[in-house]
Amino acid sequence: MKWKNQLTGMKPYQPGRSIDEVKKMYGLDHIVKLASNENPFGTSPKVSEFLENQATNHAIYPDGYASSLRQALAEALGVEEQQLLFGNGSDEIIMMISRALLQPGVNTVMAIPTFPQYRHNAVIEGAEVREVQLKDGAHNMEEMTRQIDDNTAVVWLCSPNNPTGMLIGQQKLEQFVQKISEDVLIVIDEAYFEYITDPTYKNSLELVKKHSNVIVLRTFSKAYGLAGFRVGYAVAQKELIARLDPVREPFNNTVISQGAALTALHDSSFIEKCVIENESGKKQFQEYATKHNLHLYPSQGNFVLLQVKADSDTVFEGLLKKGFIIRSGNALGTPGYIRITIGTRQQNEVFLQSLTEVLTELEVLA
Repeated sequence: MKWKNQLTGMKPYQPGRSIDEVKKMYGLDHIVKLASNENPFGTSPKVSEFLENQATNHAIYPDGYASSLRQALAEALGVEEQQLLFGNGSDEIIMMISRALLQPGVNTVMAIPTFPQYRHNAVIEGAEVREVQLKDGAHNMEEMTRQIDDNTAVVWLCSPNNPTGMLIGQQKLEQFVQKISEDVLIVIDEAYFEYITDPTYKNSLELVKKHSNVIVLRTFSKAYGLAGFRVGYAVAQKELIARLDPVREPFNNTVISQGAALTALHDSSFIEKCVIENESGKKQFQEYATKHNLHLYPSQGNFVLLQVKADSDTVFEGLLKKGFIIRSGNALGTPGYIRITIGTRQQNEVFLQSLTEVLTELEVLA
C-alpha cells in the first residue's frame, strides 16, 4: 500500500489508563481518575435532565450547521454566527486547521512541551515542525517569533498551556500577534478558558476582532463536563471560518451532543461553582508543595504539574497501586514531575496522603 512516508514509526495518541483497566491490574474496587483533566463534578444537572427527557429520531442525520447551539453560543460570546466553527472536540478543529494549511514545504511553530496533537497532525501533513522550549514553564514568545519565516503557515499557542497550566502574559501575547504577518495563522487554544482567574487576562476574542489571522479554540469537554460528547468550537473572523469550513465533516456533532452542549451553556451557575471549587483545590496543592519544598507551576487550568524529585514513572506506578490514575511527566516531556487533575476537596486530600506515602517510600520525603 502507498502509505504516507511520514506515518512510518508514528504512534496513536496514548490516553491515560482507564478505570476498569487499573481495577483489573491491581485488584482494586475504587479508583480515582485524575489523569485527563475532566471535571470531577460532572456536568450541569440540567444536562442530566435533558438526557432523561430527550426524544431523538436516530434514523435522521443531525443538523450539520448546529443551528440552535450556534445561535446561542454566538449570543453568549457576542460574535456573529458565521464566526463559529464546531468540531468533534477541539481535537478535530486542530486536525481541520492542519489539513487546510499544512503540507510539505511549509513549517509550523509551537512550544514544547505542549498539547501533542499540534505536532501529531503537522507530521501527518508532512509539514516541518519547529518546537520552541518553554521558558520557566511558559511560552518563549521571543524565540517563537524568531522561528517564524516566510514558509510558516501556523503558530500554535496553548494558553493555559498543557501540561504546565501557565497562561501567556497578556502584553506578550498582544505584542506577538502584532508582529506576525497576516498570512500566518495564529491559533490560541483555550481549552481551559473557563478556569482562568488571572486578573490580567483579557478575553482573547478581542484579538479576533482586530486580527484576521487569529483563531481561538475552546471546548465543552473541560469545565462544562461534556468530554464524552465531543463538542469543541473555534472563533475567528467570518472570512477565515469560511475558508476552514469545507474541511469539516458534514455531520460532525451528533444530535445529542448539540443538545447537551446547548443545555450546559445555559447553566452559568454550575460553571461558577466549579471554578470556585477548582481554586480551592488548587490551594491544597500549593500548600502541599510549599510544605514539602516541591516545585509547582502556577496553573490557570484545572490541573497542576507537581515536582516529585523522583522518577515520574515510579511515582505514577506507586499511585496506581493506591487507586489513583494521574499522568507521568515522562510521557509529557516533563521528567521529575507528575500532572494531576484537580479533584474534589476530599479526592485531593486522599490523593495527597497517598502521594506522601509514595514519596516517603522513595525517600523523597523524610
